Amino acid sequence: MSKWIKWLGWPIGIGILLALGLHEGVGDVSQMLARAGYALLWLVPFHALPLLLDAYAWHQLLDRRSSLPFLWWIATVREAVNRLLPVVGIGGEIVGIRLARWQVPDASRVTASVIVEVLVTIVVQYAFAALGLVLLLATTDNMGGGTIALALLLTLPLPVLGVVLMRRGGIFHAIERFAGRLLGDSHRLLQGVDGRRLDADIDSLMSRTGLLFSAFFWQLAGYVLGALEIYWALALLGHPVSIGGAIAIEAMTQAVRHAAFMVPGGLGVQEATVVLLAQMFGVDRETALSLAVVKRGREVLFGCLALGSWQLAELVRTRGRLGAPPAGPRPAPPANRASETRTETETTH
Repeated sequence: MSKWIKWLGWPIGIGILLALGLHEGVGDVSQMLARAGYALLWLVPFHALPLLLDAYAWHQLLDRRSSLPFLWWIATVREAVNRLLPVVGIGGEIVGIRLARWQVPDASRVTASVIVEVLVTIVVQYAFAALGLVLLLATTDNMGGGTIALALLLTLPLPVLGVVLMRRGGIFHAIERFAGRLLGDSHRLLQGVDGRRLDADIDSLMSRTGLLFSAFFWQLAGYVLGALEIYWALALLGHPVSIGGAIAIEAMTQAVRHAAFMVPGGLGVQEATVVLLAQMFGVDRETALSLAVVKRGREVLFGCLALGSWQLAELVRTRGRLGAPPAGPRPAPPANRASETRTETETTH
């Protein structure tokens, strides 16, 4: 099913992108980007700051068992996988679990932290979208905000249901038992899986209310800080908006992009949303399209650097394993030649 969603999403995204380019025109975009100059490249390292706050939330959920710089690096790889590769938005979490186990071998604990973090992220996305919606309605006269509010309200039961199921517990043990009946307990996909322990680890995290609130606020702070990318980019492009306007544009863009998860990387969907929202705040058409190009360019450049670092780390780790001596017992050193000669002489006599 996910394969069909992936292949269907590509033409949808490309079609939206082409329609946007034909409708808005791209004639002045290159000139506007040239006027802004290389200062736009500062947006690439700036993106590391909101990801650091997001990684700190995960750092807390893992009870600081792994170093913050290492989790920040994994956060960059997770985001790059989810945004640049056709994985329907979950591949980054799988990669993150695998990489985190380099420092935290406890697979159940790592998996539980990622699952709970994803649930917290969903709640943060709704809170951030609500904040953006309030700012949108407060600073513009556009009545389309009512439609967005209705969409948020109608989809709200989904994350609530997810939280309730996780809090109730036993879901992964039930999945494990169902898969065992379907595939057989000896199937390789079920080897090393302990659904009961995973449920216990998730329940342990979900019962720590203070920890969940802390992770929520650190993630929300990361989202708000990330919105300053819009503020800075528009200032460099010569059409600044208020910080509230930048937060509204970023929040609504994130909401639409997550709703259109079937489109790989939000291709076309993200650009169309950025252009539409920027124009609501008085940004002219060419600048709005330039902003969409800058945002996508930063995303691709930052993501490619993250993916490249991941592959380099995998290569170094693989070479280190191949070059390491075997873990078995060392062979006994050869006996002293003089003692061997003495033993042979005694035997002869």
